[in-house]
Amino acid sequence: MANATNENTQEFEVTIDGNEVQFKVTRSDYNKLVNQLGPGNKVNAFHNFLVSTVTDEGKQTLLKVLTDMPGSEIAIGTDIYEAYTPDLQVTVKKR
Repeated sequence: MANATNENTQEFEVTIDGNEVQFKVTRSDYNKLVNQLGPGNKVNAFHNFLVSTVTDEGKQTLLKVLTDMPGSEIAIGTDIYEAYTPDLQVTVKKR
């Protein structure tokens, strides 16, 4: 569940393997992730994104999950990425 603190920063409470972990995502964090999501860099990009946005209280829990569960970077990171991304309806017409 996201709590919008301003238009560019959102806080998320994520339940990971039964543990509550808090993340604070800024527009800069989001933009950096998007810029790093090139071919072959997804795991590292999501890992860096999660580690840089998790609160101090949840860091050890997150790091344990990332170490013990391969692919968890993608699962957790994708959910936060999608929650941060605005739900826009865009229509493009070719002229």
